[in-house]
Order: sequence, then C-alpha cells, then structure tokens
Amino acid sequence: MVFKVLVVDDSTFYRRRVREILDEDRELEVVGEARNGRDALDKIKELSPDVITMDVEMPVMDGISAVKAIMKNKPIPILMFSSLTHHGAQATLDALEAGALDFLPKKFEDIAQDRKDATRLLCTKVRLIARRGIGLKRPTFRSEETRRLPPNAPKQAFFKTSGLLSGHKDAAKQPTVSSVKATGKRYKCLAIGASTGGPVALQKVLMPLPSDFPYPIILVQHMPGTFTTAFAQRLDANCKIGVKEAEHGDILMPGQAYLAPGGRQMLIETVGGQKKIAIVDASSADKVNYKPSVDLTFSSLERAFSGDVLGIILTGMGADGREGCRKLKEKGATIWAQDQDSCVVYGMPQAVAVANISTQNVNVDDMSNCILSEMR
Repeated sequence: MVFKVLVVDDSTFYRRRVREILDEDRELEVVGEARNGRDALDKIKELSPDVITMDVEMPVMDGISAVKAIMKNKPIPILMFSSLTHHGAQATLDALEAGALDFLPKKFEDIAQDRKDATRLLCTKVRLIARRGIGLKRPTFRSEETRRLPPNAPKQAFFKTSGLLSGHKDAAKQPTVSSVKATGKRYKCLAIGASTGGPVALQKVLMPLPSDFPYPIILVQHMPGTFTTAFAQRLDANCKIGVKEAEHGDILMPGQAYLAPGGRQMLIETVGGQKKIAIVDASSADKVNYKPSVDLTFSSLERAFSGDVLGIILTGMGADGREGCRKLKEKGATIWAQDQDSCVVYGMPQAVAVANISTQNVNVDDMSNCILSEMR
C-alpha cells in the first residue's frame, strides 16, 4: 500500500527537501504541498492525504491551529517538525495535545549524526503513523517491530490500533483489564517507561494521582533534552503530585515524580541508606539506542529496590524496557503493559507481553485507578 503525504511548511526549500526524501520511499507518495495551515486545510479537501508533515511555526495559520482544525473536521495522522528550543518544545507539546501523533527536530543534524540515518528515520516515522491512521476514528472524548521508530498520541482524538505490528498475535489476544484486585504486595516505587504517544499517555496516568501518593515515581520518556525540561514543567503544572526533571543527587521522595532528562541516562543508586538519582552519560558498553533508556533505568531500580517495584510500560515503538522489566520481575516486581487498543504504537508494551513479563494489559484510561488499587 502506498500512503499519500501532504507536506506543510512555509519554506519552499524545506518542502522540496522533505518531498525528495519521502518520494524515495516506495510506500510513500507526496501528493501535495501547502504553505501554511490554511492552505493545508484546502489541500486536504482536494487531495485526501493519508498522513501529513506539519511545521509548527507558519504565517496565516500556525501548525497548532491547523492540527486542531484537522482533528475537529477529519482526523489524519500528523508528524510535527519543531525547533529544539524551549519555545519549540512548548509548541510541539501543544500540538501533540491537540492531536498530532509524533514530532521530529526540524534540523536534520538534530535528528541523527548521519544524514542517511536521519532521512531513514523521517521515512520510518511517516510510514508508521500513516499505518496508524488505518481505522482512524472521529474524536471520542474519553477524558482524553515492524520497522523501527516512535510517534505521539492525541488528547482530543482517540485512535484505535489496527494490527500495526507484525507477528505476536497472542499478545493482542491477552485480555485488557479495567480494574485490578489488589495483591497486597509491598511496594517502594512506581516506575513508568514510554516512547511514542507517551506525553499524552503519561499525562492521563499521572493527573489523577493524589498529592499524598505514598511512593516516588520514576519516569522515562524518549525525548530530546529541551523537551523533557518543558514536559516536566507541564506535568508539574497539571498534576497534584510534584513532577520535575531529574537532577543528579536528587533524593527520592514520596509523591514526587522524576522525569529522566533527554540525551542522558538516569540511574537509581543507594547512598548512605538513601535512594538517590545519578544522571550520567551512557558508555559505549551499555549498547543502548535511547537516551534516556528504560532498560538502563529499570535495571538500576532492580538493584536499588529489588522486587518492590510496580513497573509499567506504556505506548512506544521497539522493545526498550523489556530487559529492565525482566530483571525486575525476576526479583518479584509487578509489571504491567498498556493494552493494544489504547496505544499509539503497540511496540514496547507488546515486547513485555510477548515475553510473558507483564501480568496485566491495562487501558491507559484505567491505568491510574489500577495503580491506586494495587499500591494503596
């Protein structure tokens, strides 16, 4: 199947460059270009694209306003292009909340060191979210390894997954639970890993948690550094619990969430009887593709807390978190996975489900209630 792409950007040069890259992929065909959000709305009516790449900052109608209009009228998968500035991060998070599925830095050198890797990444993301659009539904207000990479979930529009990933059919058959019967297990920490779709999913999970939540919360979301700073600030403003971008030397406290900073690794260590955060650069020996890495952080939790952890893997592409969850489970930890229907990409949760590491598949809208039932 060939997916029709609409490229939206006010720069003629950038539109041409994106078109050249996407047209090299046999599963993608650029059917049109638009100079701004208003032009994009007209082109959508004319061309009926399957997927859209959208700049954030444009004249006449900016990308955020365009995303809102598209999601209101006819939801279409959208990949945002953004600058890696604090302002660009805030605007991109606004676009993701409005319904865009994923984002990439606008400068190709910020995507990957090798230009071929950057262009491959762009094609993969566009192709992936285009597939995600199969079975796209009109907005429903619920509160709001195939190829390689990650996208990002909507706040207003709810997208139903449609067999996006190949193989592992048994994982999809595992029942989804909307509530759990408390096991009575002792806990000392809640840990959550996420990638594509994670910003909106994490907000859904964290917002209902009370300010007196009795455990520290460790968060690992695949994001660039400037984005994790802005994302932590946004979560802190919207949640009853405290949320901060983790800093080296932070002492873990109950009711406080610590978001791993983008571009580095977060480890939990025991120092003088206290659990502290260590922010480090990944060594080549770690053999991880993500900074931050769910596997590295969860593995350190196994050393710090043994099995007294509830570990949760949310939506995301790939399998980051599987090995860290495996180590935690071997020590007696409880592992849950987000269910397929509520994932933007059923990759990371599928990886732990297929490996029989997770014990529950939970819809993201029910996740916070299940956490409170199990941990309080």
